[in-house]
Amino acid sequence: MADKIKVGILRGGMGEHYASSIKKGGDLISHIFENLSDKYKVIDILIDKNSNWHANGLPIVPADLVRKIDVVWNTSQHPDSSVILDNFSIPNIGNGSFLRILENNRNMLQAHMKNIGVKMPRSIVSPKNAREVFEKFSAPWIVKIDDEIKVVKTFKELAETIENKNNAIIEEFILGKVGSIHSISGFRGEDIYVLPPQNFSTSEKEKVISFIKNLHKHLGAKYYLKSDFILHPKRGFFLTNIDSSPDLRKGSHFEQSCEFVGAKIHHIMEHILEKALENRV
Repeated sequence: MADKIKVGILRGGMGEHYASSIKKGGDLISHIFENLSDKYKVIDILIDKNSNWHANGLPIVPADLVRKIDVVWNTSQHPDSSVILDNFSIPNIGNGSFLRILENNRNMLQAHMKNIGVKMPRSIVSPKNAREVFEKFSAPWIVKIDDEIKVVKTFKELAETIENKNNAIIEEFILGKVGSIHSISGFRGEDIYVLPPQNFSTSEKEKVISFIKNLHKHLGAKYYLKSDFILHPKRGFFLTNIDSSPDLRKGSHFEQSCEFVGAKIHHIMEHILEKALENRV
């Protein structure tokens, strides 16, 4: 029997998104173990908050990974992790520091999208109070706090909702069709394969797919990108969020989108792993 391909799941790092990285990496470990263990062996690689590296719980230096790992799936929040892996010619899945910064910094994402002519709803990150929001744009507002999203229609409700919350994002409400689109590099023989949106007309789907492909290329997404958007009937597209890590949970929008085209999540995951392994020297 051929040796299994050794996949390192790199997680942890530093900063406020440390816990999110731990969870995303854990989801990957579980998914590969449950669905692809006949071909792949998972090794858990952790960068702790002091930037120390560990493999399956034991201390390690990155250079040692060359002999222990065939490919790394990088979900870490360590700013230099991608550069370190590249320096040792270790094939790795994940996006460069630029895209990672855009994912985690709303203001920088908005500034970059504005520079390339992509609209986003006006927003305020962690406002001091409700009046700061009210003076920038009027109700109704979309309030995002952690994983909770709600529509707020009055100043009083806004004040109560964001009181003592230092991680709130408030967006202007854009009327239109809301959608989430997943794009994968090189899947099914296409340069960028877009899992088609549902509940859109044929002409709308064509516009959505063209928009998403251009965004995927411009952002330099190596393997995968999820783009959340609103399609206004007259004002066009408004990007609301991007994410370079697929949601592997059962019943997720990603799973539903895969099944719509006759695929399973693990088909996409294996494709991404194979694509990364092509970069081995």
